[in-house]
Amino acid sequence: MKAVLFPGQGSQKIGMAKSHFDDDSSFNEIILKADELLGYSLSEIMFEGPQDKLVQTQFTQPAIFLHSIALYNKLDLKPDMVAGHSLGEFSALCAAGVISFETALELVSLRGKLMQEAGSINPGTMAAIIGMDDADVDKVCEEATELINKPVVSANYNCPGQLVISGDIDAVAKAIELAKERGCRMAKELPVSGAFHSPLMKPAFDAFAEKVKDIEFKTPDFPVYSNYTAEATTDPERLKQNVLDQLMNPVRWTQTLLNMSEEGATTFVEVGPGKVLQGLVKRTLNEVEIEGYE
Repeated sequence: MKAVLFPGQGSQKIGMAKSHFDDDSSFNEIILKADELLGYSLSEIMFEGPQDKLVQTQFTQPAIFLHSIALYNKLDLKPDMVAGHSLGEFSALCAAGVISFETALELVSLRGKLMQEAGSINPGTMAAIIGMDDADVDKVCEEATELINKPVVSANYNCPGQLVISGDIDAVAKAIELAKERGCRMAKELPVSGAFHSPLMKPAFDAFAEKVKDIEFKTPDFPVYSNYTAEATTDPERLKQNVLDQLMNPVRWTQTLLNMSEEGATTFVEVGPGKVLQGLVKRTLNEVEIEGYE
């Protein structure tokens, strides 16, 4: 069985999708359609930068979504199941026919803006913790939260021994200190514009929920694994609630990959910019086929 995976924020780079745009008229068409729908030239930011603009969340998220879906549409992959990392969940929903390209682009663009704004309203940061068990990182976050009296939580369970934590700036700094004291291999703050997948995203959640409530989610063509539950569902209302819940809760990517494997996936295909997810599959699962299209 084949699982198709879509990347999230962090996989962007200047020049992304340019070779496909130059070589494929149908790819070219969807990119230009996105520019028209958005009312600005996202393609120019993707192809030419500047870097400090491309890395702004409000542009990064639609750029990665657009690259991923335009590429997926030109491939004939016939997945048995799909999943996306954080933002990538919208690519998965679009690929599965739950929401249209136009709707997904609108939602992703809004989500990026709201998350960037939430980072200004509730300043926070994120950090990578490498070489510690999940339970130990969770414990470090709990202790740092108690000591600083501000939140820090596990935000991305990326693969065994690789987590990202998220929260208040001082609480994250304390968690980094505690993780180093307890022998993690590396603990490093990340260059992000907010504390994604943490309680500090509440302003984004509230505004995004207001938008999403009126949008129809359709039954998917194949099961979609959600970040919030790490489980597959074909229930449209459940899928809708899951994309909201993931804003303030962790991306359970390790658990998602394990569940996909247990439920029959033997080939994992990453579609979109970069190779991050291929690396996470390799570090999580044994004896599976790994492919990628970027």
